[in-house]
Formats: sequence, structure tokens, C-alpha cells
Amino acid sequence: MNTDKLSVRLETVAKYVLKDSKLADIGSDHAYLPSYLVKNGVITFGIAGEVVKGPFQSAEKNVRAEGLTDMISVRMGDGLEVIQPGDVDCITIAGMGGSLIANILENGKEKLSTVKRLVLQPNLNAIAIRKWLIDNNWELIAEEIIEEDSKIYEILVAERGDPLKPYRGMNLETGLLVGPFLLQRKESAFKKKWSLEKKNWKRIYEQLESAAPSAETEEKKLEVSEKITLVEGVLDNEESEWT
Repeated sequence: MNTDKLSVRLETVAKYVLKDSKLADIGSDHAYLPSYLVKNGVITFGIAGEVVKGPFQSAEKNVRAEGLTDMISVRMGDGLEVIQPGDVDCITIAGMGGSLIANILENGKEKLSTVKRLVLQPNLNAIAIRKWLIDNNWELIAEEIIEEDSKIYEILVAERGDPLKPYRGMNLETGLLVGPFLLQRKESAFKKKWSLEKKNWKRIYEQLESAAPSAETEEKKLEVSEKITLVEGVLDNEESEWT
């Protein structure tokens, strides 16, 4: 992967970035994404944000090597600390846990006044992002699920709007867990992900069954059991190679 050829995961993120936008890529690592988007004429300006010194220096080096220092600003800071209100109109955050992404958005939400689109790729716990979007009046407008190198990733795209719109006509709890657009399509990566999750939850439930009885254990058993039931309903009890 480099500034000319992204991974499938980052290519999927890239295709949802608004044309002619000013972008902040939070947790940019090597700054591959903003560099690729500038070189392909998608964005007019990019900010590559990094909180860790090593990746920050790597991003600086790559941007300099590509001759893009006039179009990409590499900044060191935690989350949305690297931007000011009005700096950008599109934000990408990829390759982190869903809870961390939600926390980054929450801690910097005063910076989002001019942002038109969020493109978010959690490695896990996407439900935390979907809940944050609803709580903060962002409407989920698209989702994708992909598999690359035996790992499954979800990409969530949001703009300001009616946060409950994508969930109408379905059980909200189910939509939040698995994704309203992904639920409608039920692609192979989706079925694989949730079949594996169900298998893991069943293993956890069996371990809890063997644990010493306590109120905490019973509460956890109920929580896991409810998740299993939800996912079984989503999969329509389909037999698959992963169950």
C-alpha cells in the first residue's frame, strides 16, 4: 500500500469522500489516504492528524516525498484537536475501535459545525458509532462491509439529517447492532461476520454457565443471550459454512 495504491479498506473509505472537499483524516498513520485523494483530484486540501510521534513523522516524510506539503498539513494532536471550526468539510476516521471513534467525535463535536460528511471505519463495535450519530443528529446515509486479508470491516457514512430515517421499518436495536443498510443487503461478508459473532457469543455463554452464580453473571448471560437471539433473527437461521 502507498499513496498510489490503497488497501481495499481505505479505497472503500476514499470513494465516500466528498469531491472538492477539505478533508481531515484523523489517525492518518502514513498519510496515504489524504495523499491519494489529493493526487487523484478528489480533495483540494487535507489535514493528516496523528497523536503518536512515529506515525506523525512517517506522515510528514511521505507528504514531503510526494511534494504535497502545500496541499496537506500534517498535524500532531489527539483526535479533533488538530482542526479548528471551519478548517474542513469532510472527516475520515479509519482503523480504530468504534468506541474510540465515537469518543473522538464527542470530545471534538464543537469542531463539526462546518463538516458536511463523516466517513468512519471502525475495526469493531460499530454500534457505538451508530448510537453516537443518533444522539447527535447525524443521519447514516450509506454502509459497506468488506473482507480483506481474512478481516471484516464496516464503513459508515453520515451527514446531518434525520438520524432515525435509516432505521424506520425495522427493530432499532437490531439496526444499531448490525447496520440498517447492511441488514437489507445481507452480503456474504455480513453473514460471515455475524455467524462468527454468534459462535463466539455462544462460547461466552457456555463459560458463563460454568461460572459461579452471581447477579453479575446472570446479567451478563441475559445480555449475551439477547445478542444471540437478535443475530439468529438477522441470519434467518440460515445454515452457512461459518456456523
